[in-house]
Amino acid sequence: MIQPRVTAELWVKAHIRKCNVHAIPAMVVRRGDSTAGAIFIKVNHLGSGCMVLAPTNSLDGGRQWRRAIGEALVPDAEADAYIARQLNMDPDLWVLEIEDREGRHLMEDIILE
Repeated sequence: MIQPRVTAELWVKAHIRKCNVHAIPAMVVRRGDSTAGAIFIKVNHLGSGCMVLAPTNSLDGGRQWRRAIGEALVPDAEADAYIARQLNMDPDLWVLEIEDREGRHLMEDIILE
């Protein structure tokens, strides 16, 4: 059975608030479609590199995340270039950036390796 989903805008706002509670800076870098835009998350480790999390669906329709550009952290410019390519394919895309030296992103959903 497919699980119901909240709108993209509500999910982003809730995740920013959750990060703020833990004193982790998070901001919308690009606003996409408010109801159904895909959400990409750039986790900036502030100097040691970045990772990008991209959405994917589980077999039951739930939300999962995958590391979009591999296991290793990449330079900020490489992460931005990847996101720019995704925006060329999907102009409704949201981009949320989380800045944390430890790489905390507070994602409770499954992250695929």
